[in-house]
Amino acid sequence: MAIKVMLVEDEAGIRHILRKIIEKHTEFEVAAECDEMGQAIVDFRLHKPDVVFLDIGIKGQNGVECARILTDLDPKVKIIFATAHSEYMSEAFEIYAFDYLMKPFSIERVNKTLDRIAALEIPAGFESGEKIVKTEKRRDKLLVKGKESLSFVDIPDIILILRENNSTAIYTEKGSFATSASLAEIEQKLDPEQFLRSHKSYIINLSKIRKIEPYGRWTYTVHFQTGKETALITAEKYEEIKKRFL
Repeated sequence: MAIKVMLVEDEAGIRHILRKIIEKHTEFEVAAECDEMGQAIVDFRLHKPDVVFLDIGIKGQNGVECARILTDLDPKVKIIFATAHSEYMSEAFEIYAFDYLMKPFSIERVNKTLDRIAALEIPAGFESGEKIVKTEKRRDKLLVKGKESLSFVDIPDIILILRENNSTAIYTEKGSFATSASLAEIEQKLDPEQFLRSHKSYIINLSKIRKIEPYGRWTYTVHFQTGKETALITAEKYEEIKKRFL
C-alpha cells in the first residue's frame, strides 16, 4: 500500500515541484493538495494521509496551528514543514514535526526526507539504532541506544513512552531509559495489539492501564497500575480503547 501524502501550500509552483519529486518515489502517492487551512482539515479527514507537507504561512494563516489540528486528528501523521520562515522551527518541533525544509529546498533534500519515511516501513529489526531482539518469534526486547550506552529493555515491562524536549523517555517497571529515537521509530517496533499511540507525545502499554479519566474537552488522563506515571490520550483514541475492550 502506498504512503499517502497531502500538500498544503499556497504557491502552485511549489506544490507542482513537490508533487513531481514525490511521484518519482513508487512508495508514495499524492492523495490531496490544497492552499488553505480550512480545506486542509477537510481533505485530511477525507483522505487520511500518512504524510503532510505544510507551509508555515498559507494565505496569511498559521501553518503551525494547522499542524496542531491535524496531529490532534491523527497523532501518527508525519508533518513536514516546507517554508521560508526559520523562526518557527522550535515551535514546529514542539509538536514533533518529522522534518523542517527551508525554502528554497533542493530535490536532494526532499528525497532524503522521503527516504527516511520509507525506511520506517522496513520490517523491525533491520534498522540501525533501536532494534528488536526476537525470541521464539516474539518481540521480547528493545535495544535502546543512548549517548554512551546500549540498554536492553524488556518490552512487556514498558509502561509508557514519552517524547519531550527532543528526547524520548521509556518508562518501565524496572526504571526509565532515554533515547534520541522518535516515537514513530519506536512505534514501528512494538506490537500494535499491546501498545497504542495515545497522543502525539505518548505511547502506552494497554495491559498496564488502571484508569482513564477526563482531563479536558478533547483529552483524557491515563493512570497506570504502578500508581506513579500518567499519560495523555485523545478522545479519538479513548473511543478506540473502549471498542477494543467492550
